[in-house]
Amino acid sequence: MARSVSRARAAPTPPRRRLRRSDWAAAALAAIREGGVGAVVIEGLAERLGATKGSFYWHFKDRDELVEAALERWERQETDDVIERLRAVADPGERLRRLFEMAFGDHPGGDTNVTLLADAANPLVSPALRRVTQRRLDFLTGAFAELGLTPRTARHHALLAYTAYVGYFELRRAAPSATPTGPESRDYLDHLLRVVVPARPLPPHRGNQPES
Repeated sequence: MARSVSRARAAPTPPRRRLRRSDWAAAALAAIREGGVGAVVIEGLAERLGATKGSFYWHFKDRDELVEAALERWERQETDDVIERLRAVADPGERLRRLFEMAFGDHPGGDTNVTLLADAANPLVSPALRRVTQRRLDFLTGAFAELGLTPRTARHHALLAYTAYVGYFELRRAAPSATPTGPESRDYLDHLLRVVVPARPLPPHRGNQPES
């Protein structure tokens, strides 16, 4: 009898606020973006969310499970959803243009990527990072192959494009003033596409009118 009472008291209680599992995962991902995996502290997230630790334990058994949920959210939003949206773009050159516009324009996404790279040795981070990197490289390789490149050359172009993306956000973190902003960022993107994409007319920026 005493054991059953003890177990009942140890069981998690429903949260005071109607927080969902996804709310905790989103808050954990924001903390990772700001300070790496080490910034995922249950007490701090509870305070940020206006909740109690009991709310956390209602959804997760421990911190590791929360970190994994945050990484799953990152993988889905920053890779799976992006690829799904771009599959509808038939022309591979336009697909690459839109991908680069999305990737280089998404500063929070790029910053999260850099932060996770710094935690690449973490056993929770490394599997997700490998999956995401491989998926992104495969998607890029496919687009370059559709432009007529051999599989090996397409892979080389994909690696060049992806390292440019990673390096851009690494530089943005280390020396923000060194990265282009405003109209200059558009010029930089055009130049990057001309370097990376095989010679062919680039699709114009959406909304831009050709010069007369």
